[in-house]
Amino acid sequence: MALPSPDELRDATCVACPGQSLPLGAFDVAARPGPAIPYSPEHGHRVAAGTGAPTCVHPYRVGVPPAPYASAGAPLPAADTPAPPVRPADLELPADPTLLEAWLIAVLRAAPPALLARTLHRAEAAALQRFDPADVTAALRRALHG
Repeated sequence: MALPSPDELRDATCVACPGQSLPLGAFDVAARPGPAIPYSPEHGHRVAAGTGAPTCVHPYRVGVPPAPYASAGAPLPAADTPAPPVRPADLELPADPTLLEAWLIAVLRAAPPALLARTLHRAEAAALQRFDPADVTAALRRALHG
């Protein structure tokens, strides 16, 4: 697994992620969002209440497994370490339409190549149940533009 470059990290992460401004290793990575890792307007990203460490809550976006990289000095994975598996439960449809593009990208990256078309169809159908069709179309265009 190659670790993402700073530009790739910024492109893959959401606006509430410390990966927007900090390099890998300078923030912790948690398995998922929760009340113990709220967004801090003061810091401009999520901060773990227990440690005060900047924390990303989407390991599939940053490409490293959950670990206390900043707060406990956990080493980043070696280049030959397989990427962390993405579980469907990690890919919950966001409540905010501005996060829809990132969700679509994550869903498609997690899909086996043979199931890509089916995954795209299901992701679009799920998004249309929650969001305005214009928002879904715009997010799909951005996510699929390559």
